[in-house]
This record gives sequence, structure tokens and C-alpha cells, in this order.
Amino acid sequence: MTEAKNLTRRQRALIEDLFTAELDEQEVLDKHHVSSALYNRWLADEHFVLCLERRMAQAYRSGRLILARYATVAAGKLVHLTDCEKEEVARKACLDIITLDNPAAGSRIAAEHDDTSETELPPETARRILAALAAPPDDTEITSP
Repeated sequence: MTEAKNLTRRQRALIEDLFTAELDEQEVLDKHHVSSALYNRWLADEHFVLCLERRMAQAYRSGRLILARYATVAAGKLVHLTDCEKEEVARKACLDIITLDNPAAGSRIAAEHDDTSETELPPETARRILAALAAPPDDTEITSP
């Protein structure tokens, strides 16, 4: 990485601590005795910003790898939650599974928590899902009194 060689040891250490230290941005600046004015000058430096951007991209890649690694575990837990005795938990798990890996629905996930928003599912689909959730399990026999 030839761009990193153009940075000072202090700049490289600051960038690394921005991503690895359990400190916020100002605390990292204080740790390295970097004033806001100096930091702003560094942010105007093309080489510094390029290294910072590369480190951000690396952090996002690492995060995506972690998410991908645990996706099957999370999916399994979601499926298990569909059998939860608490109806609201089961309902939300079903909705999460339906919208899982659906880019069109992904942008509307936050709307689920807004009581004024319209439903994401067509009424017939929602009715079928709710009916399936309300129905007793197939493996139990129901006897009338």
C-alpha cells in the first residue's frame, strides 16, 4: 500500500485507532494529541483520505463477512421463533422471514414499526399467514367436549 507510506506514523496510528480502539473520534484525536484544526487539514489531504476510505471499506467488508458467517444461525433462530407461544413474537418472525433477502421489502422494514404505515403484504396474503398462525398444529388431535 504505497499511499500508507506517504502518511506519518501518527496518521496511520490515528486511522487504525479510529477503527479498533473502543473510543469515539474525539477521544482518538485526544489520545494522539491531534487538534481539530490539524485533523481537518489531514482530512483535506488526498492521501490521508484515501487511506481512511480504504480502512472504512475494509471495516465494512469485515462486517459483511461476520454477518454472512452467522446468517444461517440467525435464519434458524428466526424459524424457531415462528413456533413461539407469544403471538406477537411469532408474527414478527414470520414477517421477517417473508421479507428476508427481499430488496424491495428491505427499504420498508422501518415502516413496520410505524402504526400509520400501510401493510407490506397484500390483504389476502396477510389473512392466510394469520390464519396459519392461529391454526392448531397438524400433529395434535383436537377433540370437542
